Amino acid sequence: MVMALPSGWWVRWGPVSTVDPQTARTSRTALAARPVPYGRPGHVAAPVTSRVEDVALVFEGGGMRGVYTAALVRVLLEEGLFFPWVGGISAGSTHTVNMVSRDLWRTREAFVALATDPEAGGWGSFARGRGYFNSEHIYLHTAAPDESIPFDWEAFSSSPATVRIGAFRCDTGEQVYWGLEDIHGLADLLPVCRASSSMPLLMPVVEIEGVPYLDGALGPTGGIAVDAAAADGFERMLVVMTRPEGYRKPPEKRPAAYRALFRRYPEVARGIVERPANYNRTLEALEQGQREGRVYLFRPDRLAVANGDLRYDRVVGAYEAGLVQARRELPAILSFLGL
Repeated sequence: MVMALPSGWWVRWGPVSTVDPQTARTSRTALAARPVPYGRPGHVAAPVTSRVEDVALVFEGGGMRGVYTAALVRVLLEEGLFFPWVGGISAGSTHTVNMVSRDLWRTREAFVALATDPEAGGWGSFARGRGYFNSEHIYLHTAAPDESIPFDWEAFSSSPATVRIGAFRCDTGEQVYWGLEDIHGLADLLPVCRASSSMPLLMPVVEIEGVPYLDGALGPTGGIAVDAAAADGFERMLVVMTRPEGYRKPPEKRPAAYRALFRRYPEVARGIVERPANYNRTLEALEQGQREGRVYLFRPDRLAVANGDLRYDRVVGAYEAGLVQARRELPAILSFLGL
């Protein structure tokens, strides 16, 4: 069942959910070979060698800033980690599906490949009415086995993890989360990820079963799916951010303009205007959780890529910088996980 969280819902972290740990850990030599795409000889899902017991893995969005944190997904998979709960919003939905399908190749290419794809977007795409990011192409025409970024549906759908992908319902202002129980094939999954990632103004509204959706960042947490993790009973969280430490979102300067632009969907205008306060409040709660030892925040040291950046050199550079930080922080992450 789709989990809809009303617009006024806020985090109240509850009891911890657990899975049985797998005590054996194998070496990472099996992952040393260069990863290959799904559908080609040699493709394998990254093996599970360590099962996390009680920590939710939460991915923030941020457009192409997500290429930096895609590197952490790779490092977590190389380490053989399995999380009982994985969820994300916007670009975080891409991390979610790649983590759950355990696809080392796709963690990188889902972002880097966009910088070389002439159909991915840009201002020309925006002028043609397809959106700055051409979400129809990116999400609906790249994931099949014979397309540019093939997705391993079998590995994803067979995972025992709880999965949550969040989007904002434009007509009611609800935050909606889909899980594996709602998604019965690749044709169901791709529109959900597209809806979760469709930034207002820059990308068109996405309809699923006649219901209009936009980027889940318009919801009550400002774009970090800690509400869904808490609703599923998780108190401890590894939260993967795409903003550096100390960042706070400034207030929107033109609320009247948003109300005019979204006359058809006033809840979208409200979500845009309220997002800075919602996001900053979520950060305060997460930082308090970090001080109490319940939350680990992975935050980029320095991010030289913007959410709309499609320049190949910057995108690849951000990924490589993310790898350096992810590998440096891995021991601290493992300590937080109790491994």
